[in-house]
Amino acid sequence: MTYHPPTALPPELLDDAEMQRALAEHDFGAVFRLARTRAGISYSRIAAECDIKPERVGTLARGTGRITSFDKVVVIADALRVPGHMVGLAPRPWENGAPADTHSREIGPTVRRRTVLAAAASTGLAAALPALHQPPTSSHIGPGDVAQLRARTARLRRLDNLLGGGDTYRVYLSEYQYTKGRLRTASITPDTRRSLLSLLAEQAQQAGWAAFDGGRPTEAGRLYEESMAAAREAGDNDLLGNAYAFLAYQTADRDQAAEMAARSCAAITDSAPATVRALLYERMAWVCAVAARPADTDRALAVAHNALDGQQHGEEQPDWAAWVDRTELDIMTGRCWTELRRPLRAVPVLTHALARYDDAHARDKALYLSWLADAYLTAGEVEEAAAVTGRALALSTGVASVRPRQRLTPVLAQLDQHRDVPAVRHLLESATT
Repeated sequence: MTYHPPTALPPELLDDAEMQRALAEHDFGAVFRLARTRAGISYSRIAAECDIKPERVGTLARGTGRITSFDKVVVIADALRVPGHMVGLAPRPWENGAPADTHSREIGPTVRRRTVLAAAASTGLAAALPALHQPPTSSHIGPGDVAQLRARTARLRRLDNLLGGGDTYRVYLSEYQYTKGRLRTASITPDTRRSLLSLLAEQAQQAGWAAFDGGRPTEAGRLYEESMAAAREAGDNDLLGNAYAFLAYQTADRDQAAEMAARSCAAITDSAPATVRALLYERMAWVCAVAARPADTDRALAVAHNALDGQQHGEEQPDWAAWVDRTELDIMTGRCWTELRRPLRAVPVLTHALARYDDAHARDKALYLSWLADAYLTAGEVEEAAAVTGRALALSTGVASVRPRQRLTPVLAQLDQHRDVPAVRHLLESATT
């Protein structure tokens, strides 16, 4: 399977009246035909980008058949970088932007760097990355090939520190699809196959996380299920447990989430690295907090903290769990106590942890600040809540993730009850401009 960097319809073609009509009517045969004749984008490239069989693209371009699946419309719009409103999709929350804020001066360089990276994503982020996948020169895959693919996956994972899932989903999905194709077609030994299956499970989780972050929960769930199957076949209990943890984290049904979290922790073996053990138990703590079970929350957090405290110097940690450290665990602790309406516990731990948290990780810091604002509201500290919410809104500007806005919207609704407070009134007025 050949890797194809993302393509995009040029702005002048998007401005063309015939193209606008075709997009509005979901006449993608005409869209594809215009893309080829006026922009020189081949049908094979369109097929690869839009996950459509090449012969199907040609048939549509000749005027036979229609695209009727809403999910496929979304995929095509994303693949060709078509603005959502042109195909009748609701605007992405992050495309609306967040209000300007007096804090913007403090985070200007971070926002500018994030904007540059997001612009690179919209014009073909993968094209700017090193070591692009080339058509395989051999049908054989050995341990060295898997190691290279794993290293590439680790490099690409760093994009998640600065960009949201709306920008990274296609990149991560392409990595997963490439590995899946190699598993299907390559000559491979049983041991190497297990190693490649483990990598596939890891890549499916990364793509699923980006899908969830970008507002695609259905795609995320499907990728987590596929990750689970690959991890089982690979005999990788750590990744199997993480797949369950991901499902528990995004599942709205509390009983299902509790069951998934229990399976996640049950998958932990004696050989599980400290960060993996801490990660799975902190997500168990979150599920318990959402279910209003403080004692179970406290027990799960204690296990997670003990895991990190007992980490041996030099112990190898998988890259997908290496981000779990004491700061992250303190933040999860504060989030849990916020959910349990214990602000006297939540505020100090969140305040101290967020003081150590880099603004460059804008999406995550904005999210974590939303819990601090929530805790301040529970404690009746309205002015502090308004200040923290303003900071979170400024940080989340331009981040291609639905989650900051999802978290901040109810906080703003609570603050609206205190509109008579000058700081709150100023925040609410700026948030609507």
